[in-house]
Amino acid sequence: MPPLFPNDPADALFFSRSDVYQPFGTFSQHSFFLEAAEWPSVEHYYQAMKFEDPLYRERIRLADHPKKARRLGRNRWKKRRKDWRQVKVTVMTRGVYTKCRTWPAIAEALLATGDKKLVENSTYDYFWGCGRDRRGDNRYGTVLMSVRAKLREEQEIS
Repeated sequence: MPPLFPNDPADALFFSRSDVYQPFGTFSQHSFFLEAAEWPSVEHYYQAMKFEDPLYRERIRLADHPKKARRLGRNRWKKRRKDWRQVKVTVMTRGVYTKCRTWPAIAEALLATGDKKLVENSTYDYFWGCGRDRRGDNRYGTVLMSVRAKLREEQEIS
């Protein structure tokens, strides 16, 4: 019988995506340019890209805090893009990659994690995080690790 909680590698790095002081998180306020606009955080970008309505996207982009951008992005009364389920990981990856290319210190810190498993330590999020029982998809950790691999590849080429 498998253990109740899967064993994580001893050198796994756990972090919170919603910590404004965590440079790897989506709430860190490191602005970047993408989609012809300046985004205050990855969270602002990700939440805005859920919608086709340019006025609502702009409202999210101008939110004064990533928490407010998240709340606006979770509005159930606004119509989401039809392809959102198919593109959300790509959107998140683009935001994280662009932030790393804009802020070299963040890219360097990500590269400095070596081959450690990166885990978004969310109790309730089983898609982006590891979930309470560590059986979640940890898609955000996977996004970070794929961005790290891309940055490493670019570093080796140059």
